[in-house]
Amino acid sequence: MYAIVEINGQQFKAEAGKKMFVHHIQDAENGATVEFDKVLLVDKDGTITVGAPTVEGAKVVCQIVSNLVKGDKVIVFHKKRRKGYRKRNGHRQQFTEVTITEVVA
Repeated sequence: MYAIVEINGQQFKAEAGKKMFVHHIQDAENGATVEFDKVLLVDKDGTITVGAPTVEGAKVVCQIVSNLVKGDKVIVFHKKRRKGYRKRNGHRQQFTEVTITEVVA
C-alpha cells in the first residue's frame, strides 16, 4: 500500500517504513509525530483511489528522525564572457528527515 502525498509543495510516494528527506518543517522536534492529510492518490492492493483534489479521510503519519539535515552544496556560477564578470555563490538546502509509520486510507 502506498500513497502520493503533498508535503510543503512537493509530491512524494509514501510507503510504511520508508525514510524521506522533505523540505524543512518549522517548529518540528525530533521524535515528534506529524500527520499529512493532503493525500492525492492511494493504492491499496491494486485498487487505486484518485482524489479530486484530495482523498477524503486519508492521511500519512510520520515520525521526525532529524529536524535539520543539510543537503549537498550546490555551486551557482554566473559568467559573462569577454566582460570580466564572474560571480560564484553556494547554497545548501535544509531538509527534515522523516520516517513514515503508516498510511491511513
